[in-house]
Amino acid sequence: MEEQAEGLRDLMKEGGAQKKKASEKNAHKTRILAITSGKGGVGKTNVAVNMAIAYAQIGKKVILIDGDLGMANVNVLLNQVPPYNLMHVITKKKSMKDIILDTEFGIKFIAGANGFSKIANLSVEELEAFAKQFALLGSADIIIIDTSAGIANNVLQFVAAADEVYVVTTPEPTAITDAYGIIKIIATEVVEHPVNIRLLVNRVHSADEGKRISERIITIVSQFLGYKVDYIGFVYDDPVVQASVIRQKPFIVVNPTSKPAVCIKHIIGRIEKIEPVENKGVTSFLKKFLARNK
Repeated sequence: MEEQAEGLRDLMKEGGAQKKKASEKNAHKTRILAITSGKGGVGKTNVAVNMAIAYAQIGKKVILIDGDLGMANVNVLLNQVPPYNLMHVITKKKSMKDIILDTEFGIKFIAGANGFSKIANLSVEELEAFAKQFALLGSADIIIIDTSAGIANNVLQFVAAADEVYVVTTPEPTAITDAYGIIKIIATEVVEHPVNIRLLVNRVHSADEGKRISERIITIVSQFLGYKVDYIGFVYDDPVVQASVIRQKPFIVVNPTSKPAVCIKHIIGRIEKIEPVENKGVTSFLKKFLARNK
């Protein structure tokens, strides 16, 4: 394992001058967002999908990665049946360009794989091959990763590696408790570097409700963990959301003027106004992701 770790460090450090310049050119403009939650059933995947499309609607090149390695369902919301996933790239059966799916919604989609969290077990040569393929994603402006719900190790890997983390919750007491729980885990276990956490309250009935829920969580986190969490916004509870799921078309497409769609657009507008504290692109993401496997 130490030999693999050393090889990985060399892989990330070395390379020709031309390759380095190309990597840096891609890295500075790729912003990686992880969308996560403390429990399932809070609408996390719906939020991730619609955020991705909202970004595409303002002219960004977006790649949406399904990081839910247990119960992946991004493809269901996009009405896609992915023939290949990241595991096919890891095992060199397919290239990255083979597994990226174009969608009718202006975004590209990559299906996850149950073996993705175990890529650090590969040899140095296999890691190098995969890293070169993964680096091709640096042509995107935005990469959004829909993680699994909860605090599984693969969730923390995505969270630790992303530039920004968006925790989705709802006004339900259990969702609030679990949102605090995952924030606590991030604050105490992801110690390699500070994580920029932002809170999004889904399925609210009023703006005041969203603000009240967020303030409660942010206050508790600050008081007991000494950690800073920002409130990024809310999404209204609305029948259009469930209707869009049944139609397998995101609500921002089905009804772009609906309350949930407008909320998502406002959230993307707020994110765009925030200057990323750390935005080093896909090479940095992969390095941090693999570091948690050591």
